[in-house]
Amino acid sequence: MSFFFEVLIGGLLSGLMYALVALGFVLIYKASGVFNFAQGAMVFFAALTCVSLVNKFGLSLWLAIPLTVLVMVVLALATERLVLRPLVNQPEITLFMATIGLTFFIEGLAQLMWGSTVQRLDIGIEDVPLASLLDRFNIAVSQFDLISAAICGALVAALAVFFSATKIGRALRAVADDHQAALAVGIPLQHIWAIVWAVAGFVALVAGLLWGARNGVQFALTFVALKALPVLILGGFTSIPGAIVGGLIIGASEKLAEVYLGPMVGGGIEGWFPYVLALLFLLVRPEGLFGEKIIRRI
Repeated sequence: MSFFFEVLIGGLLSGLMYALVALGFVLIYKASGVFNFAQGAMVFFAALTCVSLVNKFGLSLWLAIPLTVLVMVVLALATERLVLRPLVNQPEITLFMATIGLTFFIEGLAQLMWGSTVQRLDIGIEDVPLASLLDRFNIAVSQFDLISAAICGALVAALAVFFSATKIGRALRAVADDHQAALAVGIPLQHIWAIVWAVAGFVALVAGLLWGARNGVQFALTFVALKALPVLILGGFTSIPGAIVGGLIIGASEKLAEVYLGPMVGGGIEGWFPYVLALLFLLVRPEGLFGEKIIRRI
């Protein structure tokens, strides 16, 4: 039983890191109604910029992080000005295709600026078991997973409060409901989009630092965003709490499936099980656990 809880806890902690990546998708979707395919590229760009400032320019991590935040804000503002603003009131598929093009541009820009070699990132958190839990409950829990989950949880909670209890948050909800109506009452659509993209860039930086410290800063970080897709399907594309719940479900289910079902199918189930779970969930509740059910009258 202790082994089961060890796997479950590890999955839940990883799920919070998935939720952090999914949060970037949710923020932009709520503001613009478009699925930002470039979120994974933003995670890669942020992590590669930060680690390059440390390794190539000799800056301390605590100086490189605010500089990278500044870079991500500039990238967000440029994206809003050059990509989103010219496409206001265009069909959603047009915006989605624009983010696909943005994905390849950001990936190429990151590697053009900083190179494509794998770089090691040390953020000062050791990936070692917590001895206290190991001795008391015979459960091995990684210190890195626990601290990373705490960081993700705190950031998600702070953003949830920010967007639900502030003037900007209310403006965001208005923009998400109806762009034209928001413009009619004086809400500056471009400013809201710029703020949301800047916040999404900051979220991408935190996710990139955590995943980069675990797996190395490399192009494969862009594929971490793909794990956010099942999270969004389960939780709903417009819900911050849904991103948390969806991340926990996906994280726990993939770890348990790998351990208990993997030997039956030859292993490797962790890579595709979340997508199968999301597909089955779509058949039952396509709007997600916390998504709004769309009713169209004819």
